[in-house]
Amino acid sequence: MAVSRQLLFRLTKKDFRVEHIRGSGPGGQHRNKSHTGVRITHPASGAVGQATDSKSQKTNRRNAFVRLTESGIFKTWHRIECARRMMDSDDIEKKVEQMMQLDNLLIEYGARKEVHE
Repeated sequence: MAVSRQLLFRLTKKDFRVEHIRGSGPGGQHRNKSHTGVRITHPASGAVGQATDSKSQKTNRRNAFVRLTESGIFKTWHRIECARRMMDSDDIEKKVEQMMQLDNLLIEYGARKEVHE
């Protein structure tokens, strides 16, 4: 039995801010002059991934993106965003109406509790 999949949303380069930075650590003058380090920020979630491990900017970009997507902040944002997009407003309105019915409420008056059944 095949499970159908539906694309909820897509993230593109426009959704991220990429900065090229200087690497740190040993490497001498060349390391201090070249901007091979990469910092990627996802403004919507506030998640940041950074890599200065390699001499290759391409490798650092890949590593920074992986670090960003594996961060707890980004995973939490992604989970919330998926849930928000999976529920349309009609479903939310129906659930709110159902939960607000007297059968689901516990009303307290001072020391006396009244439960509707």
